[in-house]
Amino acid sequence: MSDIMHRISAETLALRQAVLEYSVARMDYDPVPLDRPESLETLKELTGQTLTDAGIGGQQALAIFRDILAPATVSADHPNFLSFIPAAPTEAASLFDLVVSASSIYGGSWKEGAGAIFAENQVLEFLARECGLPDGAGGVFVQGGTLGNLSALVSARQWAKASGRTGPWAVVCSAEAHSSLAATARVMDVELIIAEPTPDGKFTANAADKAIAAARLSGLTPFALVGTAGTTNFGIVDRMDELSGVAGKENLWFHVDGAYGLAGILSTEHKSLYQGIENCDSFIVDPHKWLFAPFDACALVYRNPMHAKSAHTQQADYLDVVHGDGEWNPSDYAFNLTRRVRGLPLWFSLATHGIAVYRQAIARSINLARQIADVIEQRDYLQLLRQPVLSVVVFERRGWDITQYKQWSEALLESQLAFVVPSSHLGRPNTRFAIVNPRTEFTDLVKILDTMK
Repeated sequence: MSDIMHRISAETLALRQAVLEYSVARMDYDPVPLDRPESLETLKELTGQTLTDAGIGGQQALAIFRDILAPATVSADHPNFLSFIPAAPTEAASLFDLVVSASSIYGGSWKEGAGAIFAENQVLEFLARECGLPDGAGGVFVQGGTLGNLSALVSARQWAKASGRTGPWAVVCSAEAHSSLAATARVMDVELIIAEPTPDGKFTANAADKAIAAARLSGLTPFALVGTAGTTNFGIVDRMDELSGVAGKENLWFHVDGAYGLAGILSTEHKSLYQGIENCDSFIVDPHKWLFAPFDACALVYRNPMHAKSAHTQQADYLDVVHGDGEWNPSDYAFNLTRRVRGLPLWFSLATHGIAVYRQAIARSINLARQIADVIEQRDYLQLLRQPVLSVVVFERRGWDITQYKQWSEALLESQLAFVVPSSHLGRPNTRFAIVNPRTEFTDLVKILDTMK
């Protein structure tokens, strides 16, 4: 038996070394390979059946991932991954993600994860301070913005119920708000009331007042008003000062969806864009988007976490020992129980590099967006749809239909220059640069524009 255990240990050590060497090699790429997807048929042919009764062994499984599966996966951290919202984790954050996975920490309760939760909470408190929330604000890291929005709005409805209000319930947001709000409304079985933004895409008090009045006229009870700090399509920041005033006047919970764009508040020169967010009841921001952390992490922060606790605490006999200690249990503040401590890679990176470096990197992205927008305006075959507010630049190639955009996008990826896909606005096709990676270069953006001539 001891010989078998020794053999297994030797195999494990060898596999451990191989995995670590592959991870280091991946981090050593400069830049990482952009790569491209393969068809289902091709992947089936190349990999064969990987799950068998006997197993294929860790070394063979790693080789299949390294040589077949990874190259069939677009690298979201490539400097020219400019579609959707990219990712750009620091090496420190990626390294510590390995530590988190190796540590097997349960992050649902203080009793089991106190040290890790303490570090996560330092990050949440830092974000709360940046947004001007008072001492005592706090929350939890959840999987992503969709779950963050859902958890915040469940807390908001519970808060409204506690004040004696009754449904049918409604949430008010802008037509430019993220699609996750519609999904959240379906899950919660509430109505989503859509307000019309201004021509430049901002959600204002005037639009909010009209939407709230229309909801009440229809017999609905609005309980939450949602502003967006950096829309996914255009990077628009709603008028937080106006919306917070409406929410206060109408006794509504004011939630801010800042999944992508709230990170921009760290840029000192752009902080004024977020005036009014200090009055919010909750906000979210995704570190895996513009705070240089690995997938997947959403910071959900409440002005008064007790409202969330009353909505989300799960009761069971086996949980009595957890709830009885009066400590901070992350499972109480969102729709989750078991959770990994996904905020730790961001904590480690912030602690390693310092906040000033983050401020500089975010400001650079915003300034680069404005720089390339100027170039777009100077080219007669291109049309800038809106001046960028944050780091998203949306533009059209005059005369192109959707087929031409798709052909151009596929050629870009085939050449491994960039990953830029078509988008649309008001029924017209366009494309966009979403710039969050500090290694994205102005010269590469110009090269991409050159391919559209």
